Amino acid sequence: MIVKTKLYISMLLLTVVLIIGVVGFIIISNETFIDSLYMTVITMSTVGFGTLHELNQTEKLFTIVLIVLSIGVYGYSVTALTEYLANDNFFQLLKYKKMQQKIQKLKNHTVVCGYGRNGRQAVVKLKKFNMPYVVIEKNKEILEELEKSNILYIEGDATGEEALEKASLQNAKSLITALPSDADNLFVVLSARQLNKDFTIISRASFDSSRKKLMIAGATNVILPDKIGGDHMASLVVTPDLVEFVDKLSVSEECSTNLIEISINDLPSEFLNKTILDLDLRNISGCTVIGFKTPQNEYIINPEATTRLEPNSNLIVLGRPSQIEKMQQVL
Repeated sequence: MIVKTKLYISMLLLTVVLIIGVVGFIIISNETFIDSLYMTVITMSTVGFGTLHELNQTEKLFTIVLIVLSIGVYGYSVTALTEYLANDNFFQLLKYKKMQQKIQKLKNHTVVCGYGRNGRQAVVKLKKFNMPYVVIEKNKEILEELEKSNILYIEGDATGEEALEKASLQNAKSLITALPSDADNLFVVLSARQLNKDFTIISRASFDSSRKKLMIAGATNVILPDKIGGDHMASLVVTPDLVEFVDKLSVSEECSTNLIEISINDLPSEFLNKTILDLDLRNISGCTVIGFKTPQNEYIINPEATTRLEPNSNLIVLGRPSQIEKMQQVL
């Protein structure tokens, strides 16, 4: 802050010396404004151009004073500018502005509020599926970690609209709020829903009593990590093999998946309003359709082959990574 203040002072001093020179030449030499400005600039810059006329004693003394003032101000300005450029904050500011420009260009990205345990896991998952994302975080130590990991971030409080707007929320596809406080998550959901009426909002909650409030505020889904964790541990006791098998379906290895969601709108137009049988995924790739989401957001498990592929519906497809890759290439 002190370095920045010095820079502002140097700019002010240069302006003051310029004004003194112009006014002085107008009064002493009875010159026009343009001529006085010319004389002041060539005197301050010491470029060596000739004067407009032979200077009298008073004009010479004034010019000497103006040169001395200019040298002093230049010295101060150079020192202030050097300190400003040498300061780490300057380069950090440039880097942050460049990152902000990248964030403003994002489309259909995910905004992650909070880079704690849940937020960190969310980012890992998004990264595996090559989905664009930006993190909002205010903890200085965590920000350093994000910078080292080349993760796009906004420094600020996610409960404030300013940070959400900087994250280009208007162009986002979804928001994940994983703050430790349910009250903070509720505030984020309220603010985010006001800024973007249509996108998906996933909120973390610590207590079951917060779930209803978050849904009313505008959350699309509410996740209770403790509840899910306890249920998962109990399932490993009751049906261990089944749970381990299902766990492997989501992501089998780094950057590969056994399950994928396909939007019918993204398929070639000839498949619209056809049936799953017409799609013939099993023959062209080896993949199997295990689920169907209707335009009314209803899920059908193991749908019939005669199920019609309506616009705005989705298919849940199961297959090995190589089979899914082949299906994506064909379709």
